[in-house]
Amino acid sequence: MARARCVRGLVPCMVIAATSLYLTWVNLKILSKRESTVEEHRNDHFKTNYSMQGTGILERLERMEAQMNKLVSSHHKHEERRVDEVKKEKMVKKLYPNSPLFKNWDAALTEREQMEAEELFQKYGYNTFLSNRLPSDRELPETRHYRCLEREYPKDLPTISVVLIFLDEALSIIKRAITSIINRTPAHLLRDIILVDDHSSNGDLKEPLNAFVSLIHETRPGLVKQVRHSSQLGLSQTRISGWKVASGDVVAILDAHIEVNKGWAEPLLARIKEDRTVVLSPVFDKVSCYDLKLTKYIPFAQGFDWAMWCKYEAFSPQWYARNDETLPGKSPSVMGILVADRVFFGEIGALDPGMKVYGGENVEFGIRVWLCGGSIEVIPCSKIAHLERARKPYMPDLNHVLQRNALRLAEVWLDDYKYNVNIAWRLPLQNHGIDIGDVSERKKLREKLKCKPFQWYLDNVYTSLKPLKAILSYGNLQNDVNKDTCVDQGPVLGHTPILYQCHSDNSQGCYYHSSGKIFIGEIQSNSDETNNCLVDPGSGVLPQLHECKKAKETGLYVHWDFKQGSAIQNRETKRCLEVKGSELVMKECSGQHWRITHVVKEF
Repeated sequence: MARARCVRGLVPCMVIAATSLYLTWVNLKILSKRESTVEEHRNDHFKTNYSMQGTGILERLERMEAQMNKLVSSHHKHEERRVDEVKKEKMVKKLYPNSPLFKNWDAALTEREQMEAEELFQKYGYNTFLSNRLPSDRELPETRHYRCLEREYPKDLPTISVVLIFLDEALSIIKRAITSIINRTPAHLLRDIILVDDHSSNGDLKEPLNAFVSLIHETRPGLVKQVRHSSQLGLSQTRISGWKVASGDVVAILDAHIEVNKGWAEPLLARIKEDRTVVLSPVFDKVSCYDLKLTKYIPFAQGFDWAMWCKYEAFSPQWYARNDETLPGKSPSVMGILVADRVFFGEIGALDPGMKVYGGENVEFGIRVWLCGGSIEVIPCSKIAHLERARKPYMPDLNHVLQRNALRLAEVWLDDYKYNVNIAWRLPLQNHGIDIGDVSERKKLREKLKCKPFQWYLDNVYTSLKPLKAILSYGNLQNDVNKDTCVDQGPVLGHTPILYQCHSDNSQGCYYHSSGKIFIGEIQSNSDETNNCLVDPGSGVLPQLHECKKAKETGLYVHWDFKQGSAIQNRETKRCLEVKGSELVMKECSGQHWRITHVVKEF
């Protein structure tokens, strides 16, 4: 029992032991005093011998008492110092009270550590300070469904190459990705790991990364291969570079800010062994960019909107009807991380090398796979932890390249539906002025592969993607009273729309629908009812914004009469949307005029 109590700390243990010895010493002193009377009646030899032994024991115990006193004093000083340290920690000034990092990460750091953590967060977009202090082989919680743990896979699975792409990633993040792949992929299945650096400027990704790779090669010679771009080529070309170097039967193209979880590879390899034309995605669990903790995500399909920006979608009703969430689910597209038969990936045209920097290349690939002879599935039993980023390191403003890549995709694959991309980005239907590059080779590829029309994709694959054919006009909505401001959804959705200096962000997107509804904010691609409708509440002077379906259910007034250059009048209340000072108000019509940027058809 004494040992069990002592394992918590060396000093308390020694105090307990010394106290015990001290009590023994006291008892011996008492005993010695009693024995002195007896000794007077014994022979001198025996008396002298006993006294020498007793004196030796007492001297030792006295030394122990002195040592005990010293230990107790040291222990008290240690505790006092600890109390002082705790007080100092509590008194440390919070240098960045408004930083997203410190708002979402509760850590007791010195001022110097706060400065380092914030600087690294701004540089990388995630908590690199914490990452650098975590082990490369940290454990992840088990997030797979229990049925996944019961599954057995063939022994003769194909081999896999893992491509990790990066640009100015933190070295500790890359180390953790590589370590997880090595530790959690059966050695006989893992053919190689290819690191593709898209022209990073971070010095840690030069010699320090080379040293880490050399250390791996001491036990796994040649396992890790490196490709370095001499200029930044973008995500699409970076993935292609990795694929070209891969030698496994299957290629997994991943971000470098991931950690694979236990059993991630086997369900993917088993499915491709069954069908080499299926492109797969694992399920991503989220790793917070603030505290690096993992949040379990349930399986979802991966879709997109008309801006060609990816988003999660529900699987088909048939998938849910099977009542087994471990089964593969069909998906309209991929998020960017993908696993495919290496040869089939090339046969179908890999990725479009004409896509620049970031965005849209994954949607283009997903549409092409479905139209040109393949299919896409999400595999719920394969789990990968994906680190979110607070910002992208590629460039401060991605809007231009996102628009450009979306228009390039539309020109090759969307047929008569490419106008939807223009509307979603609030660009003119004709002469948008954006250079999308040469698409002649991609159109030849479509002919060579004998791909289906996009209408087939809408009818058979992505049936919830609804064309924006009922939009009559779109863009910025402005009043003649103040031509420098535009209608804006405001800082809090569901409250009062505002007037704000005109810009091109989604918060000022306005769309006039053939039903008479006016949508404000980002346009939704699945259902008109999920857009945010401009509402006259029927009382008060301020207009409101509400989700269209909820506005209708609660009896708010969502239908407006509007002609270009004329008033905007609510059909039910007969009040007009007008400008008063710097505010939007509902009032009796006074003849104010409104204009919207682009007209699809006369209304």
